[in-house]
Amino acid sequence: MTDLVLKNARIVLADEVIDGSIVVRDGRITEISTGPSAIGEDMAGDYVIPGLVELHTDHLEGHYAPRPRVRWNPIAAVLAHDAQVASAGITTVFDALRVGMDEDADMTAADMRLLADAIEDSVRADRVRADHFIHLRCEVSAGDCQDSFAVFDGDDRVKLASLMDHAPGQRQFVNLETYAYYYQRKLKLNDVEFQKFCDKRMGDSARNSAPNRQAISAACHARGIVLASHDDATTAHVDEAIAQGIRVAEFPTTLEAANASKGAGLGVLMGAPNVMRGASHSGNVSARALAEHGLLDILSSDYIPFSLIQSAFFLGEVVDGISLPQAMAMVSKNPADAVGLTDRGVIEAGRRGDLVRVRVDEHVPVVRTVWREGRRVA
Repeated sequence: MTDLVLKNARIVLADEVIDGSIVVRDGRITEISTGPSAIGEDMAGDYVIPGLVELHTDHLEGHYAPRPRVRWNPIAAVLAHDAQVASAGITTVFDALRVGMDEDADMTAADMRLLADAIEDSVRADRVRADHFIHLRCEVSAGDCQDSFAVFDGDDRVKLASLMDHAPGQRQFVNLETYAYYYQRKLKLNDVEFQKFCDKRMGDSARNSAPNRQAISAACHARGIVLASHDDATTAHVDEAIAQGIRVAEFPTTLEAANASKGAGLGVLMGAPNVMRGASHSGNVSARALAEHGLLDILSSDYIPFSLIQSAFFLGEVVDGISLPQAMAMVSKNPADAVGLTDRGVIEAGRRGDLVRVRVDEHVPVVRTVWREGRRVA
């Protein structure tokens, strides 16, 4: 493999930004030096940052099912999704696929298996730009959650699973007005229909959540799948997560839950769109507030791939005391470490040559070039 040499770059390291050059050989970073270099591709003073690591994106499903009852070719959907995440500087992505279908789901477990097969086939055929893994979003209130999880038995690309319960009156939707605004409008229900919908969802949760959490957490531990807990709101939720061996606290909805999660050593993950907007779309605690309290470890693009790199350059502008290297760790090293990918996520000798060239114009990062293991992919 030809060496990749980048010179005249502003290199964002783990704890500082330096002006210098990087050498990548056989896919690995072999040298980082300061000062001018006579050889290499001239970065013209642009930033070079580590390739971003995305743990929770719901973006793929939208390419496969762009409209109700519309299905796109699953390989084409994967490639469209992959092109968008790679061009946003994401070199490692955990594609979130749902397990457990609730009433608003327009897809089935068979659809999820089709998408997983398309991911795996595209990786084998070297069609994709980013490094793809699978994240199972397990809706534990759903009656078919365990059966849907079983569809992924023996699938080694599954590296992360989150336990979530979107029933009204708890976790993400403690505020029923917010729940009504989101679901009643989405499903076009009148007040009577919406009340029946809520009653059924709460009944399903009371009946299914506890046994599904127990069964799926046990299966994940047996298979070495990292567990995340979704939308914890109270210390009791966090205590339950700790008992189940959770390692990542996804989108805690309150300062109380985030503080308890951080204190227990969980990686606290929040949405990059939340950072950019300054608020949660569900009316819960803001990611900026958690950052101000030192409780934010990981950012996820959630539903807007470009928001990941955007938030990394933006966070230090709105929260005092957060440096660019610290913000960059939230979208690279910290998520990689949380799921055991210790070969990437930071620019240092021996790590993978996953690199992104970025210029900032009008406070917006412009991704100019992306390399994965020293090979240009975008």
